[in-house]
Amino acid sequence: MKFSRLHTLKEIAELLGAEAVGDPGHPVTGLNEIHCVEEGDVVFVDHPKYYGKALNCAATTVLINAKMQAPAGKALLVVKDPFSAFNRLITHFKPVYPPQKEMIAPSAKVGEDSVIMPGVFLGNGVTIGRGCLIHSGVVIYENCHLGDHVIIHSGTVIGADAFYFKKRESHFEKLISCGRVIIEDDVEIGALCSVDRGVTADTIVGRGTKIDNHVQIGHDTVTGEMCLMASQVGISGVVKVGNRVTIWGQAGVSSDITIADGAVVLAQSGVGMNLEAGKSYFGTPAGDAREKMRELAQVKRIPEILEKLKRLKAD
Repeated sequence: MKFSRLHTLKEIAELLGAEAVGDPGHPVTGLNEIHCVEEGDVVFVDHPKYYGKALNCAATTVLINAKMQAPAGKALLVVKDPFSAFNRLITHFKPVYPPQKEMIAPSAKVGEDSVIMPGVFLGNGVTIGRGCLIHSGVVIYENCHLGDHVIIHSGTVIGADAFYFKKRESHFEKLISCGRVIIEDDVEIGALCSVDRGVTADTIVGRGTKIDNHVQIGHDTVTGEMCLMASQVGISGVVKVGNRVTIWGQAGVSSDITIADGAVVLAQSGVGMNLEAGKSYFGTPAGDAREKMRELAQVKRIPEILEKLKRLKAD
């Protein structure tokens, strides 16, 4: 999330009651979760295991719970609880809208020749391009953007909050979502799907992608162009899906991995690591489809092999 104007380290420190380490005039232009950071952003880290990753990432201001020297070109904000402090920043800078009473917010914008069927909910700041068709029962949360010629079928929810929580002793604290969902041109999304908004950046569905019914796409995931996703696919947060990737039914993809261009994930596979371009994958954990099929063929022979071993022992 980018701020509406540049702020200084001193301003952010005063807002949070944090101890600043670095130039008081150090520029702060936004905030982001660590997988999406860029220069000018604030990022948080609250465990020594990840200090190095946070201090060396692209973000130039780090919310941290230990005082230390700031790396060159960076500044620190030292607080007791960086997670909660980060939530305070989101709450402070996130756009605030009045409670919505209409099914279609007055601030929503719908392009020429687009059809919005009865029973559609469009939140504040939603924009829909030209020639779109949004079927009854679709819910599009605030600030989400649809390109031209997008079709969304009934019961789909665009822009629900990210599934991102920190375990406390008595409860789970939610990381407040302030990102968006961007649906590019010529995308079709089936019935009863959900595409979650980014935590602090954007979840993006690339141009020409087609998504079947009952598909879940997690926060900050970016899909390339011309992808196919069959029914009951589940994609976790912060996944990068290349162009022309096909993911067949009931496949699951874990968080923070990359599926390269042209990869094919066969049905009911579990993807837990990066996949190379142009290859087919199958199984859990997913591997080269041909190798996995050979493994299955050998598994079927186990009773035969055991019987042979039994006879050899008897002889």
